[in-house]
Amino acid sequence: MQNNPPEHTITTKDLSIFYGNFLAVTDVNLNIESRKITAIIGPSGCGKSTLLRAFNRMNDFVPSSHVTGEILLHGQNLYGADIDPVEVRRKIGMVFQKPNPFPKSIYENIAWGARINGFKGDMDDLVEQSLRSAALWDEVKDKLKKSAYELSGGQQQRLCIARTIAIQPEIILMDEPASALDPISTLRIEELMQELKQKYTIIIVTHNMQQAARVSDYTAMMMLTGDSRSGTMIEFSETKLIFTNPRDKRTEDYVTGRFG
Repeated sequence: MQNNPPEHTITTKDLSIFYGNFLAVTDVNLNIESRKITAIIGPSGCGKSTLLRAFNRMNDFVPSSHVTGEILLHGQNLYGADIDPVEVRRKIGMVFQKPNPFPKSIYENIAWGARINGFKGDMDDLVEQSLRSAALWDEVKDKLKKSAYELSGGQQQRLCIARTIAIQPEIILMDEPASALDPISTLRIEELMQELKQKYTIIIVTHNMQQAARVSDYTAMMMLTGDSRSGTMIEFSETKLIFTNPRDKRTEDYVTGRFG
């Protein structure tokens, strides 16, 4: 009996990303499998975060940025002329490197985004379920009206994940989500990612090779191309193969620490 082929949530076709005349990322062809964790790794400056931000059109906030090629969400080009970038960002949420809670109460951090996105249901229930999904409810249920700034760094990052969950996305992008956290908080975020992938497709950028090996199902290896300052994907495979049997010598050197 044949296995069913994997369902691809996002597909890139000949994707290149520009800032003005500068080619930041070139010729990326990638299939992101649904409800799996895909890590994007590679040295600093190779375009990892630029690629990640292209998935939900965050790069649009840089006036000179533009793309060629396609990014498809279930076959629909996210950069099509009839596509609303705001709707793209509702479907594809993002968690940033440093926790960035709003200067509001814990409750309002969750409710605010849902409210502006037109949520009409039971807000108290949405706040509770979002915080539960981010493994934070038990820690904050008695202080929902207090400022989010009173939380620890790890709690603030889980609050930002809960805030993303509250707008009911399909995909969650994470840009170095644990780099500003202590080891215990980092482990909690990694455990949370494993729980979240039961419902969400997750794409993470990380410099931490051990983290990529621990949490991801698939890994995309990016590298600068030749003498240029453009980044490209040189290898993409199941994570265990990237770390134990990579096809490209540059990948092997990077994941074993010989790169530099």
